[in-house]
Amino acid sequence: MGFFSEFKEFAVKGNMVDLAVGIIIGAAFGAAVNSLVTDVISPPIGLLFTGDSVQDLHYVLREGREAGPYGSLEEARAAGAVVIAYGLFLNAVVSFLLVAIVLFFVVRTMNRLRRKEESPSEPSIPERKTCPHCLSSIPDKATRCAQCTAELG
Repeated sequence: MGFFSEFKEFAVKGNMVDLAVGIIIGAAFGAAVNSLVTDVISPPIGLLFTGDSVQDLHYVLREGREAGPYGSLEEARAAGAVVIAYGLFLNAVVSFLLVAIVLFFVVRTMNRLRRKEESPSEPSIPERKTCPHCLSSIPDKATRCAQCTAELG
């Protein structure tokens, strides 16, 4: 089998297409969660605690060409200051936690649905009969006893 035919077989398998769709949806979902955190959740929290946006929270390690204080993270970086941007880190942590919580609920729901599919409401019990020679229980369709090897009619 040639390289291209093997690659074609690999690329068009159902699992590969499902994976690609999952990655695309995951990226879009991540962008939506990031926007939710940055544009909706962070501003009120920032106003509540610091009066500024959470994204602008930073610690100046070394001042830049222009001396501080800097009004925002953007101003500090523009001045060449070395900063720890812990506000951006907090946004990333909140985004991660939201994605993790949503994925947990999705996976939990999928697992519950799978368990319902795997366990039918009425378990099928194979019909059994008793061997007339050794009295052991054997499947109904058996033609020979597994215990005593007697032929069953």
